[in-house]
Amino acid sequence: MRQSVYHSAAMAVFMLLVLNANLSAETATHSTANNWAVVSQPARLVDGSPVLFRVTTPKPVRTLSGNWLGHDIAFSFDADHKVWFALAGVSLETKPGTYPLQLHAETSGAGPSGQPAAATISFEKNIRVENQRYPRVLLKVPGRYTAPSPDDQREIEEDKATKAEAFKTLSADREWSGSFAAPVNAEISDLFGVQRVFNGSVQSTHQGLDFRVPGGTSVAAVNRGRVILARALFFEGNCVVIDHGQGLLTLYLHLSKFLVKEGDDVDKGQPIGLSGGTGRATGPHLHLAVRWQGVYLDPQTLLKLNLP
Repeated sequence: MRQSVYHSAAMAVFMLLVLNANLSAETATHSTANNWAVVSQPARLVDGSPVLFRVTTPKPVRTLSGNWLGHDIAFSFDADHKVWFALAGVSLETKPGTYPLQLHAETSGAGPSGQPAAATISFEKNIRVENQRYPRVLLKVPGRYTAPSPDDQREIEEDKATKAEAFKTLSADREWSGSFAAPVNAEISDLFGVQRVFNGSVQSTHQGLDFRVPGGTSVAAVNRGRVILARALFFEGNCVVIDHGQGLLTLYLHLSKFLVKEGDDVDKGQPIGLSGGTGRATGPHLHLAVRWQGVYLDPQTLLKLNLP
């Protein structure tokens, strides 16, 4: 009798363990099926850095959009890897901290009458931004670039209006494709984010990447896009601006010659001009800048990103 009781109790415990195991397995499967996966590149984000977001949704979706640091982010779908991707950036003014990336996806399903019905699913992930210490350098340039005359001041104001008008013509669609390529094959002579002091008084932040090239070196587009500006400016010298879509621009400064004109469509690697030392420059070189939704980002990081 006692053995029978023990046997019944053991069987009850066994069945309970099996039931709990099955429930755990079902819970784990359910949790995995409803998980979002968000990966950012580079892994360490700092102020001034561009970033590539890769997002895997818990179910197939028709569209994916996001918002981060007050900027709307447009995602594209990589069908080969079944992942959504988008470029974004962190301004130099962003303080260290954790900032939420908000994602909204639109799914498709059947409505009451069998017609397609859209539903929205959302997700939020905190992204960490760390502080980057940038160096300070002293530079000497002609006096007119630190103490401009009234005529120079008028030209500077006209240039501001010209650039503002060009920046309004941005394409909403993504024009760039694949990773970005360096515009020249040369050493880097000055980094993004350096605090510069011109002639001992005028301070500014270096918002681009300088390449050490002699005048007359061929300069190539870093990716596909459309030329929205190609003209001489006071500080920038002969300047080309390419719109790559979705608020992403690249700027090529101090050129000695233009090889493209405004409105031209260009491919990655296509020559767009020759390097020089025009504008506020200490000598011949190429200054490459990256601007995303009004924020200047580190070109060196963009050139290292592995993009679809």
